[in-house]
Amino acid sequence: MTIALRDRGAEAVLLDIEGTTTPIAFVQEVLFPFARKHLRQYLNDQGESPALRQLIDQFHAEHAIDAAAGAELPRWRNATREEWIDSTDAYARWLMDRDRKSPALKQLQGWIWERGYRDGKLHGDVFADAARAIRRWRAAGLDVAIYSSGSVLAQKLLFATTPDGDLTSSIQAFFDTAVGAKSARESYARVAQELNRPAPTIVFVSDVSAELTAARSAGLQVILSIREGNPPQPDADRFDAIHSLDELVP
Repeated sequence: MTIALRDRGAEAVLLDIEGTTTPIAFVQEVLFPFARKHLRQYLNDQGESPALRQLIDQFHAEHAIDAAAGAELPRWRNATREEWIDSTDAYARWLMDRDRKSPALKQLQGWIWERGYRDGKLHGDVFADAARAIRRWRAAGLDVAIYSSGSVLAQKLLFATTPDGDLTSSIQAFFDTAVGAKSARESYARVAQELNRPAPTIVFVSDVSAELTAARSAGLQVILSIREGNPPQPDADRFDAIHSLDELVP
């Protein structure tokens, strides 16, 4: 299937990452295990930094919300440096085990990955067609933006270190859950406002039907990404679908 973006009045393409620009396996089998493996060492190394202490306060606040909701949690203790590091480590792992979209966890993972990218232990992974498409759309005058549950920092690190080079110069904006949950209509309205584009001129591509439904309700055009390894989506027949971003031509 080939979709001509300009024929649809598109001025911007908004991309999900996992399952759209990047293999799910890279996120699940490389990034997440790396963050888990290096979590404790990072907390120990950075335990006195003001930025990490502020983030730990955010973890503590999220822990209190989960506790109030009746979740069975690891105990939070905060009297000494060792206790709050132990508490953060245990709660972060609890969140990881449940694939929770915790803002504090996403920020901490981004910091850990930043060290990995800097040290050459991590390199970004995108589909070859994604790199081609992003550059092609930008050359044609279309805006390109990313919206992922991973932190903006993590997104930029991934796209800066791909086998096809640094793609960040071709991407105008990065959005994470600071604009809202990806399954919420209001999030896409905020993205459109930030991009300064009418919602119907933005084409959102994702592998998750719930995200596409939310974006469509906000007025965006939507396209389902079908890739090898992506889980089947309910109501997939309600969306135009592509198997490669090469199918989206300017």
